[in-house]
Amino acid sequence: MRLLCIDIGAGTQDVLLLDTAQTVENSVQLILPSPTQIVARQITEATRLSKPLLLTGVTMGGGAISSALKRHLRAGLSAFATLPAALTFDDDPRKTADRGVKLISEDEAGGVRGAHKVTLRDLDADAILSAVEPFYGPVEPDAVAVAVLDHGEAPRGMSNRLFRFEYLKGLVEERRRLERLCYLPSEVPPSLTRMLSVVRSHDRPLPLLLMDTGAAAALGAGMDGRVAKHPHRLSLNLGNAHSLGFHLQKGNILGLFEHHTGLLPSARLRQVVDRFLSGELTNREVWDDGGHGCFILETATKRPPVVITGPNRTRAAGAGLRAYPAAPYGAMMLTGSFGLAAAWGYRRPEWAEEIGRALGVRLSL
Repeated sequence: MRLLCIDIGAGTQDVLLLDTAQTVENSVQLILPSPTQIVARQITEATRLSKPLLLTGVTMGGGAISSALKRHLRAGLSAFATLPAALTFDDDPRKTADRGVKLISEDEAGGVRGAHKVTLRDLDADAILSAVEPFYGPVEPDAVAVAVLDHGEAPRGMSNRLFRFEYLKGLVEERRRLERLCYLPSEVPPSLTRMLSVVRSHDRPLPLLLMDTGAAAALGAGMDGRVAKHPHRLSLNLGNAHSLGFHLQKGNILGLFEHHTGLLPSARLRQVVDRFLSGELTNREVWDDGGHGCFILETATKRPPVVITGPNRTRAAGAGLRAYPAAPYGAMMLTGSFGLAAAWGYRRPEWAEEIGRALGVRLSL
């Protein structure tokens, strides 16, 4: 079978086309610019051309897109957006309109003339498979798995930083294990608007699995042979935008913290990790520091080894952390994609043996 696994981050989208008929190393692996980076460049091009901007499509990750839109508006240029696209920038579309974006219907979008049209979407499987086809031949995967970081649609008046962490905390308290932190399309909570938009963008009649990027990375890190020998560990993913630490013991999640990578200089990163593992780090402390939060379900008497992943993992050395750089199958940037493949094996028991054999691991709950 073939699994198309796409881990979508702030800087890159990391793609694994796992073919269980061959070794992992011979499967197609791609590191591509993230959808947010692609769309941001398209918006910047509209600004360069001094053209009006028309945003359509669905809700997707913001980040670089929001910055590009702000620059476009500051240049005195107009921007139009359909409601689903506008929700990319704020859960309250009125705030987006107040910044100068004109909200229009899908029918009205067809009547906007002379604008630079940009379609928003996180998942574009057609583009990825088309890029693979000249080298691999026509490809139709048997299943797709996608990881995104979803802040969720917070209730009015509630910070999306707080809302996301409360959602993660509740999910972990309910499920307690990394491999259970995933969804089939029908299970995605209504508040997770980015994941739901991925579902809407999935236009192939294929099984789809969704997962948070942090959980996918932590699960994938465990497939590094040296990491697997340490069932008690801190799995720390230093992404381009977010940093998540999972304290794990024999597959159970003992605690979690989430911060913003840009707010973690070396000294603070070391302090956060040390205080988290000692049980002293509080949710309020991380929140006041500009991060999302921290919660500790159980403490451990022994300090675990630290396993580091993510495009900013070199920060660990600068912080003086003795951390092992996980690189499952020799491909660190695909850690989350390997986690997605494993998640399918856990979620579909009838696939577990085949996927596990391809990955060289045993997948069973």
